[in-house]
Amino acid sequence: MTAGYLAVPDGEGPWPGVVVIHDIGGLSLDIRRACDRLAGAGFLTLAPNLIHPGRRIRCVRAMARSLQTGSGAAVDEIVAARDQLAARPDCTGTIGSVGFCIGGGFCLLLAPQAVFDATAPNYGNWPRDSEALRLSCPVVASYGARDPSLKGHAARLDALLAEAGVPHDVREYPDVGHSFMNDWRDGPWRLRIFEHIPGFRFSEPEAEDAWRRIVAFFDVHLRPGQRPTRRENCGQ
Repeated sequence: MTAGYLAVPDGEGPWPGVVVIHDIGGLSLDIRRACDRLAGAGFLTLAPNLIHPGRRIRCVRAMARSLQTGSGAAVDEIVAARDQLAARPDCTGTIGSVGFCIGGGFCLLLAPQAVFDATAPNYGNWPRDSEALRLSCPVVASYGARDPSLKGHAARLDALLAEAGVPHDVREYPDVGHSFMNDWRDGPWRLRIFEHIPGFRFSEPEAEDAWRRIVAFFDVHLRPGQRPTRRENCGQ
């Protein structure tokens, strides 16, 4: 069983699934809140823990390598999380993904590989083989215009998906930077420090709009219900 955090909608399923792929902050309270939010919208949600206790630096480096090579433990664990959801009797078998920063990069990496039925990369790193995105599943993506590390990525992704005829909703918010959807203010110091770095600060209005778009897009492409959430730990 994949170690991580599972959020199950209340009521009777089955529900479509969503795999949430965390950033370098790991399986933080913020990521758990994201799972709860998705479960509240009627998605069976699992966030695999790609950073193991006592091995943070090693795991982050391994995630970066996997994103570059397209293989490795991080990719295997994300796919295993997808398979774990699909095997549950309360899952319809239709499964999407949501990712943040490097997690968003994994969303884009796996989008053309028939792993997910729709994906939501948020300020995701551009994949090495960008042409493969012409075969992508439907994409709802969010970027910040004040993010110098991903300058021009939103326009490039929007154009590529439009040319390939892939259903998509790509938006760049003009007044925010990187990580604007991640609220680390009540997290550990190693995450709270990002709130003091220009271009990384959480911004609620843009974050809420991005979440609204994700849920609406998944409503169309994953067909979930609308139910409140129950929280569970999975392998933690």
